[in-house]
Amino acid sequence: MTAPTDAELLASHCAGDPDAFTELVRRHRDRLWAVAMRTTGNPEEASDALQDALISAYRRAATFRGESAVTTWLHRIVVNASLDRLRRRSVRTWVPLPEDGAGGATLIDDAVHADPSAAVGSSETTREVRAALATLPPDQRAAIVLVDLEGWSVEDAARMLDCPQGTVKSRCFRGRAKLAERLQHLRNPEAPGVVVPLDNESMTPTTQMTPTDPPGGDGPTRQGGTP
Repeated sequence: MTAPTDAELLASHCAGDPDAFTELVRRHRDRLWAVAMRTTGNPEEASDALQDALISAYRRAATFRGESAVTTWLHRIVVNASLDRLRRRSVRTWVPLPEDGAGGATLIDDAVHADPSAAVGSSETTREVRAALATLPPDQRAAIVLVDLEGWSVEDAARMLDCPQGTVKSRCFRGRAKLAERLQHLRNPEAPGVVVPLDNESMTPTTQMTPTDPPGGDGPTRQGGTP
């Protein structure tokens, strides 16, 4: 028997199926947790943001119009919830993660129980990278997380962040430049001046990265957000 699609699960949830939303969250919990964790930089904040987002998605499922993939819709809600939590705090304090990992969440009938070790490394490098991410403005951090860490296209990230593609490119460019400056000590010895990016799973350096060319003609606009 073919498993139902994400859209079919969401439709079943709206029709009253008590298990459909739980199954939908199980499919995507790891990536949703990773986005919340990397955007907030704090396990407790990420857990709260993810719970806020899933409760919102659960209640607002009927508003989904199918104009994008269900996963894009879920990620947008998680990103917005994470950014909301960041903006409520006037000062961000970096708290190093414990060596054995911490965080995760259990919500919607235990549908979410993220394995922190899958998204949070415990090495000194990982902590330095997370600390560097935490210094970025929330909008730049969210763009970096979605495009560079989670691998979403600029087009998809623009949908999630509700801003033009040029704005996403600009935020990524500026964020990468700041990370490159802050993480100079993690430079690739074979390519001086080049900072290595973050592995999608462990958030440890892997391959070379430099800030890409600025958006140029496709630069940011003020519609829907600021870079």
